[in-house]
Amino acid sequence: MFDYLIQNAAVLDGSGAAAVSADVALSGGTIAAVGDLHGAEARTVIDAAGRYLTPGFIDIHRHGDAVMLTADHGRAELAQGLTTILSGNCGLSLAPVAGPNQQAVLDYLAPITGPGEAFPTLADYRARLTAARPALSAGMLVGMGTLRACAAGFGAGPLSDEAYRAIHAALERALADGALGVSLGLGYAPECFYDTEGLIRALAPLRRSGRVITVHMRQEGDGVEAALEEMLTAAKALETPVEISHLKAIGRRNWRGAVPRMLARIAEAREEGLDVSCDVYPYPAGSTQLIHVLPPEFLSGGTAALTAALHAPEQRRQMRRRMETGRDFENIADLAGFDNILAASLKRPEHRAFEGRSIAYIADAQGKDPFDALFDLLAAEDCGPSMIDFIAHEDDIADILRAPFSGVISDATYPAGLLHPRVYGTYPRLLETYVAQRGVLTLPQAVHKITRQAADRFGLTKKGRIEAGADADLCLFSLEHIHETGTWADPEQLAQGMDYVFVNGVPAVAEGRFTGARSGKAL
Repeated sequence: MFDYLIQNAAVLDGSGAAAVSADVALSGGTIAAVGDLHGAEARTVIDAAGRYLTPGFIDIHRHGDAVMLTADHGRAELAQGLTTILSGNCGLSLAPVAGPNQQAVLDYLAPITGPGEAFPTLADYRARLTAARPALSAGMLVGMGTLRACAAGFGAGPLSDEAYRAIHAALERALADGALGVSLGLGYAPECFYDTEGLIRALAPLRRSGRVITVHMRQEGDGVEAALEEMLTAAKALETPVEISHLKAIGRRNWRGAVPRMLARIAEAREEGLDVSCDVYPYPAGSTQLIHVLPPEFLSGGTAALTAALHAPEQRRQMRRRMETGRDFENIADLAGFDNILAASLKRPEHRAFEGRSIAYIADAQGKDPFDALFDLLAAEDCGPSMIDFIAHEDDIADILRAPFSGVISDATYPAGLLHPRVYGTYPRLLETYVAQRGVLTLPQAVHKITRQAADRFGLTKKGRIEAGADADLCLFSLEHIHETGTWADPEQLAQGMDYVFVNGVPAVAEGRFTGARSGKAL
Protein backbone atom coordinates (compact mmCIF):
# COMPACT_ATOMS: atom_id res chain seq x y z
CA MET A 1 0.00 0.00 0.00
CA PHE A 2 1.30 3.44 -0.94
CA ASP A 3 1.41 6.37 1.47
CA TYR A 4 -0.19 8.73 -1.06
CA LEU A 5 -1.77 8.25 -4.47
CA ILE A 6 -2.29 11.36 -6.60
CA GLN A 7 -4.70 10.48 -9.39
CA ASN A 8 -5.64 12.06 -12.72
CA ALA A 9 -3.00 14.79 -12.59
CA ALA A 10 -1.63 16.74 -15.55
CA VAL A 11 1.98 15.78 -14.83
CA LEU A 12 4.83 18.08 -15.80
CA ASP A 13 7.83 15.90 -14.98
CA GLY A 14 10.42 18.71 -14.99
CA SER A 15 12.04 17.74 -18.28
CA GLY A 16 10.34 20.52 -20.25
CA ALA A 17 8.01 18.06 -21.98
CA ALA A 18 4.29 18.76 -22.26
CA ALA A 19 1.96 17.61 -19.50
CA VAL A 20 0.64 14.06 -19.57
CA SER A 21 -2.26 12.60 -17.64
CA ALA A 22 -0.92 10.19 -15.03
CA ASP A 23 -1.12 8.96 -11.46
CA VAL A 24 1.78 9.34 -9.05
CA ALA A 25 2.30 7.18 -5.94
CA LEU A 26 4.48 8.11 -2.96
CA SER A 27 6.02 5.87 -0.32
CA GLY A 28 8.69 6.45 2.30
CA GLY A 29 9.55 9.93 1.06
CA THR A 30 10.13 8.94 -2.56
CA ILE A 31 8.11 8.64 -5.74
CA ALA A 32 7.22 4.96 -5.90
CA ALA A 33 5.45 4.80 -9.26
CA VAL A 34 4.23 6.97 -12.13
CA GLY A 35 1.64 5.96 -14.74
CA ASP A 36 -1.78 4.39 -14.87
CA LEU A 37 -2.18 3.23 -11.27
CA HIS A 38 -5.89 2.44 -11.46
CA GLY A 39 -6.77 -0.02 -8.72
CA ALA A 40 -3.73 0.77 -6.57
CA GLU A 41 -4.31 1.25 -2.85
CA ALA A 42 -2.99 4.07 -0.68
CA ARG A 43 -3.55 5.45 2.78
CA THR A 44 -4.46 8.80 1.25
CA VAL A 45 -5.87 9.32 -2.25
CA ILE A 46 -5.92 12.78 -3.85
CA ASP A 47 -7.99 13.46 -6.97
CA ALA A 48 -5.91 15.95 -8.97
CA ALA A 49 -8.20 16.19 -12.01
CA GLY A 50 -7.88 19.55 -13.75
CA ARG A 51 -4.67 20.47 -11.94
CA TYR A 52 -0.96 20.37 -12.67
CA LEU A 53 1.43 18.19 -10.68
CA THR A 54 5.05 19.35 -10.89
CA PRO A 55 8.28 18.68 -9.03
CA GLY A 56 8.83 20.97 -6.05
CA PHE A 57 10.41 24.26 -7.05
CA ILE A 58 14.11 24.90 -6.42
CA ASP A 59 15.65 28.30 -5.71
CA ILE A 60 19.40 28.03 -6.33
CA HIS A 61 20.07 31.58 -5.13
CA ARG A 62 18.60 32.58 -1.79
CA HIS A 63 20.29 34.19 1.21
CA GLY A 64 18.58 32.02 3.80
CA ASP A 65 21.72 31.10 5.74
CA ALA A 66 20.52 32.36 9.13
CA VAL A 67 16.74 32.42 8.71
CA MET A 68 16.72 28.71 7.82
CA LEU A 69 17.76 28.01 11.41
CA THR A 70 14.71 29.71 12.94
CA ALA A 71 11.71 27.77 14.19
CA ASP A 72 9.07 29.61 12.17
CA HIS A 73 10.84 29.72 8.80
CA GLY A 74 9.25 28.30 5.68
CA ARG A 75 5.79 29.76 5.14
CA ALA A 76 6.90 32.36 2.59
CA GLU A 77 8.77 29.65 0.69
CA LEU A 78 6.24 26.83 0.83
CA ALA A 79 3.34 29.08 -0.19
CA GLN A 80 5.08 29.66 -3.54
CA GLY A 81 5.94 26.00 -4.08
CA LEU A 82 9.57 25.98 -2.97
CA THR A 83 10.80 22.69 -1.55
CA THR A 84 14.57 23.20 -1.91
CA ILE A 85 16.82 26.26 -1.66
CA LEU A 86 20.53 26.98 -1.89
CA SER A 87 22.08 29.60 0.38
CA GLY A 88 25.60 31.01 0.74
CA ASN A 89 25.40 33.03 -2.47
CA CYS A 90 27.27 36.12 -3.74
CA GLY A 91 30.43 35.11 -1.89
CA LEU A 92 28.64 35.72 1.41
CA SER A 93 28.11 32.48 3.30
CA LEU A 94 27.49 32.24 7.04
CA ALA A 95 29.86 29.28 7.20
CA PRO A 96 32.71 28.70 7.63
CA VAL A 97 33.41 31.75 9.81
CA ALA A 98 36.32 31.59 12.24
CA GLY A 99 39.52 33.32 13.29
CA PRO A 100 40.46 36.83 14.45
CA ASN A 101 38.20 38.51 11.86
CA GLN A 102 35.14 36.52 12.90
CA GLN A 103 33.06 39.35 14.38
CA ALA A 104 33.86 41.76 11.56
CA VAL A 105 32.74 39.12 9.08
CA LEU A 106 29.48 38.45 10.95
CA ASP A 107 28.75 42.19 11.11
CA TYR A 108 29.34 42.51 7.38
CA LEU A 109 27.17 39.49 6.54
CA ALA A 110 24.21 40.42 8.76
CA PRO A 111 22.32 42.70 6.29
CA ILE A 112 22.42 39.91 3.68
CA THR A 113 22.39 36.57 5.49
CA GLY A 114 20.65 37.87 8.62
CA PRO A 115 22.13 38.04 12.11
CA GLY A 116 23.76 34.74 12.89
CA GLU A 117 26.14 32.83 15.08
CA ALA A 118 29.61 31.81 13.93
CA PHE A 119 30.01 28.34 12.44
CA PRO A 120 33.71 27.42 12.27
CA THR A 121 33.02 24.74 9.64
CA LEU A 122 30.31 24.01 7.13
CA ALA A 123 29.77 20.69 8.90
CA ASP A 124 28.86 22.67 12.04
CA TYR A 125 26.30 24.64 10.06
CA ARG A 126 24.79 21.52 8.47
CA ALA A 127 24.48 19.88 11.89
CA ARG A 128 22.72 22.97 13.23
CA LEU A 129 20.39 23.02 10.22
CA THR A 130 19.49 19.38 10.73
CA ALA A 131 18.76 20.05 14.40
CA ALA A 132 16.49 22.94 13.41
CA ARG A 133 14.20 20.52 11.50
CA PRO A 134 13.74 22.79 8.47
CA ALA A 135 10.44 23.02 6.65
CA LEU A 136 12.15 22.55 3.29
CA SER A 137 15.45 21.12 2.14
CA ALA A 138 18.51 23.34 1.87
CA GLY A 139 22.03 23.16 0.56
CA MET A 140 24.91 25.57 1.02
CA LEU A 141 27.48 27.13 -1.25
CA VAL A 142 30.76 28.23 0.28
CA GLY A 143 31.29 31.96 -0.14
CA MET A 144 34.75 32.96 -1.31
CA GLY A 145 34.26 36.44 0.14
CA THR A 146 33.71 34.91 3.56
CA LEU A 147 36.85 32.79 3.15
CA ARG A 148 38.98 35.76 2.10
CA ALA A 149 37.66 38.00 4.89
CA CYS A 150 38.34 35.31 7.49
CA ALA A 151 41.86 34.73 6.16
CA ALA A 152 42.93 38.31 5.46
CA GLY A 153 40.26 40.77 6.59
CA PHE A 154 38.72 43.40 4.33
CA GLY A 155 41.91 45.03 3.13
CA ALA A 156 42.64 45.91 -0.47
CA GLY A 157 45.65 44.83 -2.46
CA PRO A 158 47.22 41.47 -3.31
CA LEU A 159 47.15 38.60 -0.82
CA SER A 160 50.17 36.90 0.68
CA ASP A 161 51.07 33.31 -0.10
CA GLU A 162 50.01 32.46 3.45
CA ALA A 163 46.55 33.97 2.88
CA TYR A 164 46.08 31.96 -0.32
CA ARG A 165 47.05 28.78 1.53
CA ALA A 166 44.50 29.56 4.23
CA ILE A 167 41.77 30.22 1.64
CA HIS A 168 42.56 27.00 -0.22
CA ALA A 169 42.52 24.94 2.97
CA ALA A 170 39.19 26.42 4.06
CA LEU A 171 37.71 25.90 0.59
CA GLU A 172 38.76 22.27 0.42
CA ARG A 173 37.42 21.64 3.93
CA ALA A 174 34.05 23.23 3.05
CA LEU A 175 33.73 21.10 -0.08
CA ALA A 176 34.56 18.00 1.93
CA ASP A 177 31.93 19.08 4.47
CA GLY A 178 29.21 19.07 1.84
CA ALA A 179 29.15 22.43 0.04
CA LEU A 180 27.22 22.02 -3.21
CA GLY A 181 29.30 24.63 -4.98
CA VAL A 182 31.24 27.87 -4.58
CA SER A 183 29.99 31.46 -4.78
CA LEU A 184 31.73 34.71 -5.66
CA GLY A 185 30.73 38.29 -4.86
CA LEU A 186 33.11 40.32 -6.99
CA GLY A 187 30.96 43.40 -6.56
CA TYR A 188 31.49 43.29 -2.79
CA ALA A 189 34.43 43.75 -0.45
CA PRO A 190 36.80 42.05 -0.05
CA GLU A 191 36.50 40.10 -3.33
CA CYS A 192 36.32 43.30 -5.36
CA PHE A 193 40.03 43.71 -4.53
CA TYR A 194 41.06 40.63 -6.53
CA ASP A 195 42.44 41.15 -9.99
CA THR A 196 41.62 38.39 -12.48
CA GLU A 197 44.90 36.57 -11.92
CA GLY A 198 44.46 36.67 -8.15
CA LEU A 199 40.89 35.43 -8.45
CA ILE A 200 41.89 32.44 -10.54
CA ARG A 201 44.64 31.68 -8.06
CA ALA A 202 42.14 31.76 -5.18
CA LEU A 203 39.93 29.31 -7.07
CA ALA A 204 42.78 26.98 -8.07
CA PRO A 205 41.54 23.97 -6.02
CA LEU A 206 38.44 23.91 -8.25
CA ARG A 207 40.32 23.30 -11.50
CA ARG A 208 38.61 20.47 -13.41
CA SER A 209 36.55 19.65 -10.31
CA GLY A 210 33.13 19.95 -11.94
CA ARG A 211 32.05 22.09 -8.97
CA VAL A 212 29.82 24.99 -9.98
CA ILE A 213 31.10 28.52 -9.36
CA THR A 214 28.26 31.02 -9.08
CA VAL A 215 29.23 34.66 -9.45
CA HIS A 216 27.86 38.08 -8.67
CA MET A 217 30.05 39.74 -11.26
CA ARG A 218 32.42 42.64 -10.69
CA GLN A 219 30.06 45.06 -12.43
CA GLU A 220 26.48 44.93 -13.68
CA GLY A 221 26.34 48.46 -15.12
CA ASP A 222 28.73 50.18 -17.51
CA GLY A 223 31.34 47.46 -17.12
CA VAL A 224 29.03 44.45 -17.20
CA GLU A 225 30.24 43.09 -20.56
CA ALA A 226 33.88 43.29 -19.46
CA ALA A 227 32.88 41.56 -16.23
CA LEU A 228 31.32 38.73 -18.22
CA GLU A 229 34.53 38.36 -20.24
CA GLU A 230 36.48 38.09 -16.99
CA MET A 231 34.32 35.16 -15.89
CA LEU A 232 34.61 33.45 -19.26
CA THR A 233 38.38 33.75 -18.84
CA ALA A 234 38.10 32.16 -15.40
CA ALA A 235 35.84 29.39 -16.70
CA LYS A 236 38.35 28.57 -19.43
CA ALA A 237 41.30 28.62 -17.02
CA LEU A 238 39.60 26.50 -14.36
CA GLU A 239 37.66 24.15 -16.69
CA THR A 240 34.75 23.99 -14.29
CA PRO A 241 31.13 25.20 -14.60
CA VAL A 242 30.28 28.87 -14.06
CA GLU A 243 26.83 30.28 -13.31
CA ILE A 244 26.40 34.02 -13.85
CA SER A 245 24.12 35.10 -11.01
CA HIS A 246 21.22 37.53 -11.56
CA LEU A 247 22.30 38.66 -15.02
CA LYS A 248 21.22 42.22 -15.77
CA ALA A 249 22.32 45.57 -17.16
CA ILE A 250 21.95 48.41 -14.67
CA GLY A 251 21.07 51.90 -15.85
CA ARG A 252 19.09 53.36 -18.73
CA ARG A 253 22.16 53.86 -20.89
CA ASN A 254 22.81 50.09 -20.76
CA TRP A 255 19.24 48.83 -21.21
CA ARG A 256 18.32 46.85 -24.33
CA GLY A 257 21.91 46.74 -25.49
CA ALA A 258 24.17 44.96 -23.04
CA VAL A 259 21.83 42.05 -22.24
CA PRO A 260 21.27 40.90 -25.84
CA ARG A 261 25.00 41.08 -26.47
CA MET A 262 25.79 39.12 -23.29
CA LEU A 263 23.26 36.42 -24.12
CA ALA A 264 24.84 36.05 -27.54
CA ARG A 265 28.31 35.91 -25.97
CA ILE A 266 27.26 33.20 -23.50
CA ALA A 267 25.72 31.18 -26.33
CA GLU A 268 28.97 31.53 -28.29
CA ALA A 269 31.05 30.43 -25.27
CA ARG A 270 28.83 27.39 -24.79
CA GLU A 271 29.32 26.43 -28.43
CA GLU A 272 33.06 26.67 -27.79
CA GLY A 273 32.71 24.12 -24.98
CA LEU A 274 32.53 26.29 -21.86
CA ASP A 275 29.97 25.19 -19.29
CA VAL A 276 28.53 28.66 -18.65
CA SER A 277 24.94 29.54 -17.83
CA CYS A 278 23.07 32.36 -16.13
CA ASP A 279 20.01 33.13 -14.05
CA VAL A 280 17.69 36.06 -13.40
CA TYR A 281 15.16 37.26 -10.86
CA PRO A 282 11.90 38.43 -12.48
CA TYR A 283 11.81 41.94 -10.98
CA PRO A 284 13.16 45.31 -12.16
CA ALA A 285 14.58 46.06 -8.71
CA GLY A 286 17.29 44.42 -6.64
CA SER A 287 18.11 44.54 -2.95
CA THR A 288 21.38 44.52 -1.05
CA GLN A 289 23.38 46.59 1.45
CA LEU A 290 23.06 50.35 1.00
CA ILE A 291 26.83 50.73 1.37
CA HIS A 292 27.22 49.28 -2.13
CA VAL A 293 26.32 52.59 -3.68
CA LEU A 294 29.73 53.79 -2.42
CA PRO A 295 33.04 53.44 -4.31
CA PRO A 296 34.59 50.05 -3.46
CA GLU A 297 37.91 51.41 -2.24
CA PHE A 298 36.11 52.93 0.75
CA LEU A 299 34.85 49.47 1.79
CA SER A 300 38.38 48.35 2.64
CA GLY A 301 38.58 47.72 6.36
CA GLY A 302 34.97 46.63 6.90
CA THR A 303 31.94 48.47 8.20
CA ALA A 304 33.64 49.99 11.26
CA ALA A 305 36.29 51.69 9.13
CA LEU A 306 33.66 52.83 6.64
CA THR A 307 31.52 54.35 9.38
CA ALA A 308 34.54 56.32 10.59
CA ALA A 309 35.25 57.50 7.03
CA LEU A 310 31.66 58.73 6.68
CA HIS A 311 32.23 61.00 9.68
CA ALA A 312 35.40 62.48 8.14
CA PRO A 313 34.71 65.57 5.93
CA GLU A 314 37.64 65.02 3.54
CA GLN A 315 36.76 61.36 2.96
CA ARG A 316 33.15 62.33 2.31
CA ARG A 317 34.32 64.84 -0.28
CA GLN A 318 36.40 62.14 -1.95
CA MET A 319 33.42 59.74 -1.99
CA ARG A 320 31.23 62.39 -3.55
CA ARG A 321 33.75 63.26 -6.26
CA ARG A 322 34.08 59.58 -7.17
CA MET A 323 30.29 59.07 -7.25
CA GLU A 324 29.75 62.16 -9.39
CA THR A 325 32.25 61.11 -12.06
CA GLY A 326 33.19 57.44 -11.66
CA ARG A 327 32.31 54.79 -14.23
CA ASP A 328 34.98 52.29 -13.20
CA PHE A 329 32.79 50.82 -10.43
CA GLU A 330 29.13 49.94 -9.88
CA ASN A 331 28.05 53.56 -9.50
CA ILE A 332 24.40 52.89 -8.70
CA ALA A 333 23.68 56.49 -7.71
CA ASP A 334 24.70 57.58 -11.20
CA LEU A 335 23.19 54.59 -13.02
CA ALA A 336 19.81 54.53 -11.27
CA GLY A 337 19.51 57.92 -9.58
CA PHE A 338 18.80 58.71 -5.94
CA ASP A 339 15.06 58.65 -6.62
CA ASN A 340 15.32 54.93 -7.46
CA ILE A 341 17.30 53.91 -4.36
CA LEU A 342 15.03 53.13 -1.40
CA ALA A 343 16.49 52.89 2.12
CA ALA A 344 15.44 50.01 4.37
CA SER A 345 16.43 48.30 7.63
CA LEU A 346 16.64 51.63 9.46
CA LYS A 347 17.01 51.15 13.21
CA ARG A 348 17.24 54.63 14.74
CA PRO A 349 13.86 56.03 15.85
CA GLU A 350 14.37 59.32 14.00
CA HIS A 351 14.81 57.40 10.75
CA ARG A 352 11.85 55.01 10.98
CA ALA A 353 9.62 57.33 8.93
CA PHE A 354 12.10 56.99 6.06
CA GLU A 355 11.81 53.17 5.81
CA GLY A 356 11.13 52.38 2.15
CA ARG A 357 11.65 55.99 1.06
CA SER A 358 14.10 57.05 -1.62
CA ILE A 359 17.35 58.83 -0.84
CA ALA A 360 16.00 61.73 -2.90
CA TYR A 361 12.88 61.86 -0.69
CA ILE A 362 14.95 61.71 2.50
CA ALA A 363 17.21 64.50 1.26
CA ASP A 364 14.24 66.69 0.43
CA ALA A 365 12.58 66.00 3.79
CA GLN A 366 15.77 66.90 5.65
CA GLY A 367 16.63 69.89 3.50
CA LYS A 368 19.93 68.29 2.48
CA ASP A 369 21.87 67.50 -0.64
CA PRO A 370 21.27 63.80 -1.61
CA PHE A 371 24.93 62.90 -1.07
CA ASP A 372 24.92 64.40 2.43
CA ALA A 373 21.61 62.69 3.22
CA LEU A 374 23.07 59.34 2.11
CA PHE A 375 26.35 59.75 3.99
CA ASP A 376 24.62 61.01 7.17
CA LEU A 377 22.15 58.13 7.12
CA LEU A 378 24.85 55.47 6.70
CA ALA A 379 27.06 57.05 9.36
CA ALA A 380 24.26 57.34 11.91
CA GLU A 381 23.11 53.76 11.24
CA ASP A 382 26.64 52.27 11.45
CA CYS A 383 26.42 51.23 7.79
CA GLY A 384 23.66 48.71 8.59
CA PRO A 385 20.85 49.77 6.19
CA SER A 386 19.79 47.77 3.18
CA MET A 387 18.27 49.12 -0.01
CA ILE A 388 15.82 48.30 -2.78
CA ASP A 389 17.12 49.75 -6.03
CA PHE A 390 15.19 49.93 -9.31
CA ILE A 391 17.84 49.14 -11.87
CA ALA A 392 16.75 46.78 -14.68
CA HIS A 393 14.48 46.81 -17.77
CA GLU A 394 11.50 44.46 -18.02
CA ASP A 395 12.28 43.57 -21.65
CA ASP A 396 15.84 42.60 -20.69
CA ILE A 397 14.37 40.32 -18.03
CA ALA A 398 12.10 38.69 -20.61
CA ASP A 399 15.01 38.14 -23.00
CA ILE A 400 17.04 36.43 -20.28
CA LEU A 401 14.10 34.24 -19.30
CA ARG A 402 13.74 33.06 -22.91
CA ALA A 403 17.38 31.94 -23.16
CA PRO A 404 17.56 28.13 -23.03
CA PHE A 405 20.57 28.31 -20.67
CA SER A 406 18.97 30.65 -18.12
CA GLY A 407 17.51 29.76 -14.75
CA VAL A 408 15.20 31.62 -12.37
CA ILE A 409 16.20 32.71 -8.88
CA SER A 410 14.85 34.95 -6.14
CA ASP A 411 18.10 36.38 -4.67
CA ALA A 412 15.93 36.83 -1.56
CA THR A 413 17.48 38.47 1.47
CA TYR A 414 15.95 38.77 4.94
CA PRO A 415 17.01 42.11 6.42
CA ALA A 416 15.23 43.57 9.41
CA GLY A 417 12.86 46.10 7.85
CA LEU A 418 11.22 46.41 4.45
CA LEU A 419 11.65 43.23 2.40
CA HIS A 420 11.80 42.92 -1.36
CA PRO A 421 8.60 41.29 -2.73
CA ARG A 422 10.72 38.49 -4.20
CA VAL A 423 11.03 36.90 -0.75
CA TYR A 424 7.35 35.96 -0.95
CA GLY A 425 6.54 36.15 -4.63
CA THR A 426 9.26 35.14 -7.10
CA TYR A 427 7.83 31.84 -8.30
CA PRO A 428 4.16 32.83 -8.45
CA ARG A 429 5.31 35.97 -10.32
CA LEU A 430 7.11 33.77 -12.85
CA LEU A 431 4.01 31.64 -13.43
CA GLU A 432 1.39 34.37 -13.21
CA THR A 433 3.13 37.23 -15.01
CA TYR A 434 5.63 35.65 -17.38
CA VAL A 435 3.70 32.46 -18.26
CA ALA A 436 -0.05 33.08 -17.89
CA GLN A 437 -0.19 36.81 -18.70
CA ARG A 438 2.73 37.64 -20.98
CA GLY A 439 3.51 34.26 -22.54
CA VAL A 440 7.27 34.81 -22.29
CA LEU A 441 7.61 31.12 -21.39
CA THR A 442 5.31 28.14 -21.69
CA LEU A 443 4.41 26.41 -18.45
CA PRO A 444 6.59 23.35 -19.26
CA GLN A 445 9.54 25.66 -20.00
CA ALA A 446 9.11 27.61 -16.77
CA VAL A 447 8.70 24.47 -14.67
CA HIS A 448 11.82 22.96 -16.24
CA LYS A 449 13.91 25.99 -15.30
CA ILE A 450 12.86 25.89 -11.64
CA THR A 451 12.94 22.12 -11.17
CA ARG A 452 15.07 19.68 -13.14
CA GLN A 453 17.40 22.25 -14.71
CA ALA A 454 18.15 23.76 -11.31
CA ALA A 455 18.64 20.32 -9.71
CA ASP A 456 20.91 19.04 -12.44
CA ARG A 457 23.08 22.16 -12.28
CA PHE A 458 24.14 21.24 -8.74
CA GLY A 459 24.08 17.45 -9.01
CA LEU A 460 20.84 16.99 -7.06
CA THR A 461 19.95 13.85 -8.98
CA LYS A 462 16.85 12.99 -6.95
CA LYS A 463 15.38 16.49 -6.94
CA GLY A 464 13.46 18.39 -9.60
CA ARG A 465 11.84 15.46 -11.40
CA ILE A 466 8.80 13.23 -11.32
CA GLU A 467 10.03 9.70 -11.85
CA ALA A 468 10.23 6.53 -9.82
CA GLY A 469 12.98 6.73 -7.20
CA ALA A 470 13.11 10.54 -7.05
CA ASP A 471 12.50 12.44 -3.83
CA ALA A 472 8.79 13.09 -3.37
CA ASP A 473 8.97 16.89 -3.60
CA LEU A 474 5.81 17.94 -5.44
CA CYS A 475 3.47 20.86 -6.14
CA LEU A 476 -0.20 20.51 -7.09
CA PHE A 477 -1.99 23.61 -8.40
CA SER A 478 -4.22 25.20 -11.02
CA LEU A 479 -2.33 27.83 -13.00
CA GLU A 480 -5.26 30.26 -12.96
CA HIS A 481 -5.20 30.30 -9.15
CA ILE A 482 -1.48 31.15 -8.79
CA HIS A 483 -1.15 34.74 -7.58
CA GLU A 484 1.58 36.97 -6.15
CA THR A 485 -0.13 39.05 -3.47
CA GLY A 486 2.80 41.10 -2.14
CA THR A 487 3.55 44.61 -3.35
CA TRP A 488 6.52 46.97 -3.11
CA ALA A 489 4.84 48.80 -0.24
CA ASP A 490 3.49 45.69 1.47
CA PRO A 491 5.66 42.73 0.45
CA GLU A 492 5.12 40.32 3.32
CA GLN A 493 2.02 38.67 1.86
CA LEU A 494 1.83 34.93 1.28
CA ALA A 495 1.42 33.82 -2.31
CA GLN A 496 -1.80 32.07 -3.29
CA GLY A 497 -2.68 29.03 -5.34
CA MET A 498 -0.72 26.03 -4.06
CA ASP A 499 -3.17 23.24 -3.17
CA TYR A 500 -0.52 20.73 -2.09
CA VAL A 501 3.22 21.01 -1.52
CA PHE A 502 5.05 17.81 -0.57
CA VAL A 503 8.54 17.93 0.95
CA ASN A 504 10.26 14.54 0.99
CA GLY A 505 6.89 12.78 0.77
CA VAL A 506 5.16 14.73 3.53
CA PRO A 507 2.51 17.39 2.80
CA ALA A 508 3.72 20.77 4.09
CA VAL A 509 0.68 22.34 2.40
CA ALA A 510 -2.53 20.31 2.08
CA GLU A 511 -5.77 21.62 0.59
CA GLY A 512 -4.23 25.10 0.61
CA ARG A 513 -3.35 25.12 4.30
CA PHE A 514 -0.05 24.72 6.12
CA THR A 515 0.23 21.43 7.96
CA GLY A 516 3.13 22.37 10.22
CA ALA A 517 5.23 19.52 8.84
CA ARG A 518 8.99 20.07 8.91
CA SER A 519 10.39 17.36 6.70
CA GLY A 520 13.22 19.22 4.97
CA LYS A 521 16.80 18.01 4.99
CA ALA A 522 20.30 19.48 4.96
CA LEU A 523 21.59 18.57 1.52
